[in-house]
Amino acid sequence: MDNLKRTPFYQKEKELGGRFTDFGGWELPIRYTSQIEEHLIVRDGVGVFDVSHMGEIFIEGDNALKQVNYLVTNDVNSLSDGDILYTPMMNKKGGVVDDLLVYRIDETHFLLVVNAANIEKDFAWMVENNKYDTKITNSSENYVQLAVQGKDSENVLKKIFLDSNIEDIKYYNFKTINYNGDELILSRTGYTGEDGFELYFSPKFAEEIWDKIFLAGAEYNIKPIGLGARDTLRLEKKMALYGHELSDEISPIEAALKWTVKLDKDEFIGKDFILANKGKLKRKLVGVELLDKGVIRHGDKLFNDSNEEIGFVTSGTKSPSLKKSIALVMVSKKYTKRKTEFFVQIRNKMKRVRVIKTPFL
Repeated sequence: MDNLKRTPFYQKEKELGGRFTDFGGWELPIRYTSQIEEHLIVRDGVGVFDVSHMGEIFIEGDNALKQVNYLVTNDVNSLSDGDILYTPMMNKKGGVVDDLLVYRIDETHFLLVVNAANIEKDFAWMVENNKYDTKITNSSENYVQLAVQGKDSENVLKKIFLDSNIEDIKYYNFKTINYNGDELILSRTGYTGEDGFELYFSPKFAEEIWDKIFLAGAEYNIKPIGLGARDTLRLEKKMALYGHELSDEISPIEAALKWTVKLDKDEFIGKDFILANKGKLKRKLVGVELLDKGVIRHGDKLFNDSNEEIGFVTSGTKSPSLKKSIALVMVSKKYTKRKTEFFVQIRNKMKRVRVIKTPFL
């Protein structure tokens, strides 16, 4: 892993026993102790994720609002200053370039937070489709990011940011805080399905803020959490992962994200495709539980009673909270009704699964 990028928290994570993996070109901790233990720490208390590999792209100018709204499927017009919006960014053929968060700083200034493996691709796409002549800046190297997640996250951060009234920050809202003469963005967001915050700040404060968080969180038994638990946490809550539930070949409609596609907007890239294919959906994302022994994994194939292939698994795991094997699957539309049963092929053996309600937890 000599060629991988490292975040400024690498040494801290190594000292804490982090076991590292290649994640989108970054050397990041997959776990510190047990993935199940770390998962349950976040569900029951508070944990800290290093997500500094995420990308930060700013779009600025008099027409910034129009430009961002043109790039994404959700309606940026619905945002006020300090609001955040989850949205796919489609290509012209119906697939998804990436899914991202839009932060409205003001009408002329937006922050787009994108997935680590897609930073360069997303930036190039935005520049290529800069219809309204805005200033587009990839500022990813100027930020690190920590996610403090769990029911005790607010109590921890209140001890650090004493005068910031962070209890007033609502879900999917953010504040910009002055931290030692620098700007720190504090948002009530996360990828776990629990209450939590994400902090964006200069790399020069990396160790200082890390230490403050763990000192403030000591009474709540705060722990560092690896990306393995982040994946199982988001899956239990049916949060999409790019490259799994979404891709250049999977549309947001197929991925059960129709609520993020606002067809009443005047324009956005991909709108023509959505309109042309309205009502022609052949497959859809649903959740299933395994009725036999085993664990469902990404890429496993699905079959009907006649042994015909009908879809594939986008994400699967044994849920630490539910203690059973669950998965998100992309399957032919006729098999998407709740309680429908079919088969998943696990290591050349056919195992029965059943469509169930999502989110799983």
